[in-house]
Amino acid sequence: LNPAAAVPQDRPAPPRHVAIVMDGNGRWAKKRFLPRFFGHKAGVDALVKVVQACIDRDIEHLTVFAFSSENWKRPSDEVSGLMGLVLAA
Repeated sequence: LNPAAAVPQDRPAPPRHVAIVMDGNGRWAKKRFLPRFFGHKAGVDALVKVVQACIDRDIEHLTVFAFSSENWKRPSDEVSGLMGLVLAA
């Protein structure tokens, strides 16, 4: 069964793989005069919506780059907050 065959001709088939680099959440919060945590929370909330959208569109693979080795150098309370957000999502 070819999934693309079921897609109407005027609509392209969805991609099989979507990749996202999460970046700029702290800058987003700073621009709004909010603590960095609120930017990270907004990023996780957006990611939850993206995951659901991928499921709804039968996208086979989603890759998310959300935490680099450099992020471990952040203050421990920020790292803990990030990890807690991801676990709660």
